[in-house]
Amino acid sequence: MAERAGVGDGIADRPADRPAVIEARGISMGFGSRVLFRDVNFDVGRGEVFVILGGSGCGKSTLLKLMIGLYQPTAGRVTILGGDLSRADGEARRNLLRQLGVMWQSGALFGSMTLLENVMLPLEAHTDLPRDAREDVARVKLGLVGLGDAAGRLPAEISGGMAKRAGIARAMALDPPILFLDEPSAGLDPVTSAGLDELIKDLARDLGTTFVVVTHELQSILAIGDRCIMLDKEAQGMIAEGDPRHLRDEPPNDTVRRFFRRETR
Repeated sequence: MAERAGVGDGIADRPADRPAVIEARGISMGFGSRVLFRDVNFDVGRGEVFVILGGSGCGKSTLLKLMIGLYQPTAGRVTILGGDLSRADGEARRNLLRQLGVMWQSGALFGSMTLLENVMLPLEAHTDLPRDAREDVARVKLGLVGLGDAAGRLPAEISGGMAKRAGIARAMALDPPILFLDEPSAGLDPVTSAGLDELIKDLARDLGTTFVVVTHELQSILAIGDRCIMLDKEAQGMIAEGDPRHLRDEPPNDTVRRFFRRETR
């Protein structure tokens, strides 16, 4: 197991029956003189729930934004389904983006629109389906996340957990093979968080969707993660990778041990 970023290549831990849909090679990222991480390498296998974890300020959300093309790495590359989103442009970039769905931490729903209308937005922007067909697809997606009876509600009329589920439904609208979730359990009570974890596992199993999840919630990491990488602010990179339960039981270094045991220095 790698003690510092760049030691592991992220390939050995990936099951052979799950071909890579995301490949990160030599990724470095920073802003001005501030370095977040250096020489990060990993693969994400098809159908995995892959977790990016670490303490505050280590670059988890920045790495997610880099993987969906919002940022460009200062070095290295991330390949999504064989294409480099950070360097693609025009129709090639649009085609790659259609393969990705993103749920942001708050759900990022439009408050003046019903849940049904929120989920229909990607279909309106990227398909030529008639309105009735768009509504049918959106209702199916809401049903998949347990919100079939809430289609007509506004975001202000639902709970935080329901807003997260609606955000996942919207991210699924175009049937992307890869979903990115930014802190899906943040701010939720334990029961609601556990229900969301079950939903993620069910979608990965039943639909074969690949999930990349950014979180620091320990219970969620252990409940949903097939594999994970851990970033560290002080090391400025990746300090561990593998099955999160194995990292908990056999931590490769003190930082990983403290994270899983919730120990202070």
